[in-house]
Amino acid sequence: MAQKKGNGVIGSGSRQSDCIFCKIAEGSLPAYKVYEDSDVLAFLDIFPIHSGHVLVVPRRHCVDIFDIPENELQAVIVAAKKLAPAVMKAMNADGINIGMNNRQAAGQVVMHAHLHVIPRFRDDGLKTWPQRPYNNDAEKQHAMERIKAAL
Repeated sequence: MAQKKGNGVIGSGSRQSDCIFCKIAEGSLPAYKVYEDSDVLAFLDIFPIHSGHVLVVPRRHCVDIFDIPENELQAVIVAAKKLAPAVMKAMNADGINIGMNNRQAAGQVVMHAHLHVIPRFRDDGLKTWPQRPYNNDAEKQHAMERIKAAL
């Protein structure tokens, strides 16, 4: 059973009975699987940004980047690296986005860690996140110091 830790939820590491990705990993829900090994499963997103949009998930239940052990995250990233050129070639894409949404505020919908491998096309109308410059060097310094202190 998941438990609270700090201001987020962490997983137990076992299958979660209400987790759609755990059900796919155990075979009780169907998916269009494109890759699997002992640690990782990759399948088509049912609500893709573009055709060929793949989700790469650890087989073991982990909620997000804050919960997933480094060795499992490494396995997910290695699988995404293997899938990226295959998705790009198969879908005749011009580029690939690889991303991970962590927690609801960042757009995570399924609370099981996963990477998105998204084929991208010139002139597909999609944009990256809006960017802005820092107001000044003091703002940069403040952000840097807070991050370093949090480490």
